[in-house]
Amino acid sequence: MSDIGDWFRSIPAITRYWFAATVAVPLIGKLGIISPAYFFLWPEAFLYRFQIWRPFTATFYFPVGPGTGFLYLVNLYFLYQYSTRLEAGAFDGRPADYLFMLLFNWICIVITGLAMDMQLLMIPLIMSVLYVWAQLNRDLIVSFWFGTRFKACYLPWVILGFNYIIGGSVINELIGNLVGHLYFFLMFRYPMDLGGRNFLSTPQFLYRWLPSRRGGVSGFGVPPASMRRAADQNGGGGRHNWGQGFRLGDQ
Repeated sequence: MSDIGDWFRSIPAITRYWFAATVAVPLIGKLGIISPAYFFLWPEAFLYRFQIWRPFTATFYFPVGPGTGFLYLVNLYFLYQYSTRLEAGAFDGRPADYLFMLLFNWICIVITGLAMDMQLLMIPLIMSVLYVWAQLNRDLIVSFWFGTRFKACYLPWVILGFNYIIGGSVINELIGNLVGHLYFFLMFRYPMDLGGRNFLSTPQFLYRWLPSRRGGVSGFGVPPASMRRAADQNGGGGRHNWGQGFRLGDQ
């Protein structure tokens, strides 16, 4: 038990709480402590009966059973692996920025879920985080099942097909990938690669709540030509580095 406790405490803080909630809420529903009917995101109940907890519980709940248990465990593994890698990698020392990414993705997924009557939001949020990791490590060669190897940028789409084969829904994975792409484009690619306006910035109250422990998040991509010329004149510039990549399944 001490080994399990040490492993759990070694998980970065935000990922640790997310992981724990994604284990606890399905367990509560499975044991019948609270009826699972209260965990689903039902638009009518949320909008007209003011059951405001449903977007939160729908994010952590998954109906675990004989036909869904493997799918749940696989996505729980993806949550642990890729959320840990992002929080301890590109967002190392910047918990407020990482929490803001999760909140932005979650809000987008909740709005989409209400519009499309998506009752469970666990897989879309996990996939959105995995997509961001894959884009920040897009040229890294990863290994998947049966020894297949490909660039990390293709990993979200491979997992989309994999989850569908083992019983998932293409819509859930697709929404997660699209939301992850929206965050990645607005936060990194558009302002840094294309020289556009920065539409997303972490609110100051998150920095007060979760102060940074070191410098900012690493950059991404190559700045526009005009910005590169200005940087070169000042003796700087060049390609940003999003930190060390990881292979699928590495610890």
